[in-house]
Amino acid sequence: MEIEQLLEKASAFIKEHDLKRIREAYEFAEQAHSGQVRKSGEPYILHPLAVADILVNMQMDSTSIIAALLHDVVEDTTVSLEIVNEKFGKTCAMLVDGLTKLEKIKFKSKEEHQNENYRKMFVAMAQDIRVILIKLADRLHNMRTLKFQSEEAQRRIADETLEIFCPIANRLGISAIKWEMEDIALRYLNPQQYYRIVNLMQKKRVEREQYIEDVITNVSDKLSEMGIEPDISGRPKHIYSIYKKMTARNKQFNEIYDLLALRIIVDNIKDCYATLGIIHTLWKPMPGRFKDYIAMPKSNMYQSLHTTVIGPKGEPLEVQIRTVEMHKTSEYGVAAHWAYKEGSVVPSGSFEDKMSWFREILELQNDTEDASEFVESLKMDFFSDLVFVFTPKGEVIELPAGSVPLDFAYRIHTEIGNRTIGAKVNSRIVPLDYRLKTGDIIEILTSKHSYGPSQDWIKLAQSSHARSKIRQWFKKEKREENVVKGKELIERELKRLGIDPPTLMKENELMEAAKKFNFHEIEDMFSAVGFSGITAAQIVTKLTEKMRKEAEEAQQQALQLTNEIKEVKGPAEKKSRPTHGVRVKGVDNLLVRFARCCNPVPGDDIVGYVTRGRGVSVHRDDCTNIPAVDGGEEGNRLIDVEWVDSVEANYNVEIEIAGHDRLGLLNEVLQAVSESKTIISAVSGRSDKNKMAVIHMSILIRNIEHLQSVVEKIKRIRDIYSVQRIMQT
Repeated sequence: MEIEQLLEKASAFIKEHDLKRIREAYEFAEQAHSGQVRKSGEPYILHPLAVADILVNMQMDSTSIIAALLHDVVEDTTVSLEIVNEKFGKTCAMLVDGLTKLEKIKFKSKEEHQNENYRKMFVAMAQDIRVILIKLADRLHNMRTLKFQSEEAQRRIADETLEIFCPIANRLGISAIKWEMEDIALRYLNPQQYYRIVNLMQKKRVEREQYIEDVITNVSDKLSEMGIEPDISGRPKHIYSIYKKMTARNKQFNEIYDLLALRIIVDNIKDCYATLGIIHTLWKPMPGRFKDYIAMPKSNMYQSLHTTVIGPKGEPLEVQIRTVEMHKTSEYGVAAHWAYKEGSVVPSGSFEDKMSWFREILELQNDTEDASEFVESLKMDFFSDLVFVFTPKGEVIELPAGSVPLDFAYRIHTEIGNRTIGAKVNSRIVPLDYRLKTGDIIEILTSKHSYGPSQDWIKLAQSSHARSKIRQWFKKEKREENVVKGKELIERELKRLGIDPPTLMKENELMEAAKKFNFHEIEDMFSAVGFSGITAAQIVTKLTEKMRKEAEEAQQQALQLTNEIKEVKGPAEKKSRPTHGVRVKGVDNLLVRFARCCNPVPGDDIVGYVTRGRGVSVHRDDCTNIPAVDGGEEGNRLIDVEWVDSVEANYNVEIEIAGHDRLGLLNEVLQAVSESKTIISAVSGRSDKNKMAVIHMSILIRNIEHLQSVVEKIKRIRDIYSVQRIMQT
């Protein structure tokens, strides 16, 4: 595609002045993307040119085509949005901005980033439908060139297309784009099934084409006799729809009956119904297969008559009958219904009423703070399967599949929803959790004396629209009650986790949690919990974040210490009990060891005990294991020993720490010891039913002053009652 070809095609419906602006936009984009190439190796400018060509085929306005040519300049080049605004106008800049991803903001995850991009795009789409039309054209061309991506990227993009963009195209009635994207996505997600269906269709292609040609001749002759001049063509079934039918109904290819389809386009609605009558006189209609989408259009404005008949050779034949205008709508949907004047979007006819769900997107954006929740609500309310129900006056209301009478009530009007006391479906009273079915006639029973929604309604309602309105009522009408209730729910959740609420529910901690969830005041957060706008568990998770982090660090530190002890157990014991540092008075080169029962350290008063065959054992002079000096044989084994100042070594000491049990206490003790540059060789602890914690710790210290310093640091910790040195008996 060259720019000259694009301009020639566009000249059929765009004025000369606007064609010049399109050329200017192309030249600007070409210069901005100069030197850039796509993964295919082609110059990057070919991509926006291809996107613009798709919009020209849809006969979109000049501003849309210009925005398509410029849609990547802000995101991928040094061009700013201000420059686009200055050169091509405010509307064009707004469209480009709606198509530009959020790249400069840091997000916690790729999923959060993508959801924020979707949110930005959908909000821009609700303000101007052309944003999403350009985006669909952009995605279609990206799908056409998907072969140049990595296998992982192919699957990710194909998945995203089926989940987000195909439902959007369907909702907007743009079947030409929807079908092509679905088929390409299937090719990369399930190539085996895709090529299998293609081969099966190819085998019967000649036979099928001859069959359709004979049918077209037959129908044309009959319609000509009635003075109707139709445009008749065979409609190939797209591959993805065949695949869906095979998987959903667990059928083989040869069991799919509507592979053959006839499309008949006539001049007016009267001719549509006349043609239907002729088709039914030619062949016998199949029961339950007639659908009148002219009298009852689909939510995406699709109109047509559908019927399936037993055609020649006894094979089922699907027939679609519509006018030229209806066919244009079926191919390009919303794009066929908008007029553009001086850069502003003007709805034609009753189109604005049919597309009222755009306004609901903006309401949804205002009611949901979290981008992930916003996208999930969109999927549920706007991209899911639908049911079509009637008001008592015969108006058609579309709702997400699975909706209940409450969803219907709030869709009619918020006040009707708030005053609901019951519902009738097809003149019979039904419970509020009744699942609506297509064709149901709904009557909502209301009362002026109603007390308003129940908290259970939030779980009962299936649409995010209804849930949002219910939450708004609780937020506005029962704020004080919700504040009290929300606070109680948070306290209850803390107690369930074994945490004393006052320790965490302090003003600074609560304010920090409130800001995390975008509340300006603590009471706003309590109120939101009270009316189920957010759960108590979410708030508590934020409040306990620091505590959990401390506990994890303490656990990790204890594990690390355990591993270190295992690795250096032998050497550590030798290091903690040196043969030097103590001298027997008057004697040199005697084997000396330190008693494990009392672990003497430099500065302690010590005494030596001559063992049998193991040298001199050094004890603290108050050690209970020293034999009494009574002049007997054991007493004669006691000798004088003294510390040698010049030797530097580490000595093992056992201490016991007692305090009030609370989350983070062990971590604070470990932190205090670590800050004093003291090695911990072992640690253990226990807690009793009275919340008394006892921590046993073995530490390596240099002398009595070092030990005293460590003890003082531990004593300064909140909730520590005592620290004492212990001896083993």
